[in-house]
Amino acid sequence: MDDTRKKKPALLPLLCFVLAVLTLLSDQAAAFNPRMLFLVKPDPIVLNDHGGELLTGNLTVNLLFYGRFTPAQRAIVADFVRSLSAPPPPPRMNTGPSVASWWRTISLYRGGGGARLRLGAQFLDARMSLGRGPLSPSNITALSHAAGHHRGAVTAVLTAADVLVTPFCTSRCGVHGHARGGAHGKARYTYLWAGNPAQQCPGQCAWPFHQPLYGPQTPPLVPPNGDVGVDGMVINLAALLAGTATNPYGDGYYQGEAGAGLEAATACAGIFGSGAYPGFPGNLLTDPVTGASYNAVGLGGRKYLLPALWDPTTSQCKTLV
Repeated sequence: MDDTRKKKPALLPLLCFVLAVLTLLSDQAAAFNPRMLFLVKPDPIVLNDHGGELLTGNLTVNLLFYGRFTPAQRAIVADFVRSLSAPPPPPRMNTGPSVASWWRTISLYRGGGGARLRLGAQFLDARMSLGRGPLSPSNITALSHAAGHHRGAVTAVLTAADVLVTPFCTSRCGVHGHARGGAHGKARYTYLWAGNPAQQCPGQCAWPFHQPLYGPQTPPLVPPNGDVGVDGMVINLAALLAGTATNPYGDGYYQGEAGAGLEAATACAGIFGSGAYPGFPGNLLTDPVTGASYNAVGLGGRKYLLPALWDPTTSQCKTLV
């Protein structure tokens, strides 16, 4: 398994200027609401195609770790992104559906091309250049802009467990959005933010690895990588990447109000395996050694729990197991 590359970019001499500008340029974002995580939708869901541009072709995912993340935590996230477009594992390592097979559902959306994601640059802002927070939405946009702002990349801003972000826990586990960048400030680029919920709201944003704050009270599952916060953050990151690819600029696939509607993964909130119902994530695979629950296997045999995705060919939530 490759070591996570640490890059300390000259992010932050630009941030004062960027913050001022991006407050005006930032566009509407779509949120991942923690209360939706426990509510399996019983009725058929139809995501309407509003005809806007989708993300397709080869794209890089840049990771900005803001705050203290251990090397092991960074590796969990980086390996997940690497696994999204990885080739099938050899038979001896095939212990379940692959992360890449989960992502291939995105190719079923209009056009059929889908977005082929690969890991781009990784940045570590352990000193928290904008402070411990609370960070505002414009702070998140500024961090994403400083880490990379071009059409061929998605920048994921990931905040540590003790970093405060204004909408975190109260109404959001994460958010994706778009803003303007490029040499002339006119090109649209996409970004997302997800936080480590371990300290602040594991019952909201790390279910089913923690006792839920809302809904039926069921015993928590054992996280596949032994980290309640980061394994929960990967669920949110996965959902946000799916929403970014299929509704990058707010006029793609969604149901409901623009900027606050259901998207590819949030339309299937609370569903991780077949037979899911409120408070029960579904039938999952279990690691015979650790007892951890998972439904997808990535590079090096690393295991993940990933949310169901809405399948536009069946108008149903598609699970891996």
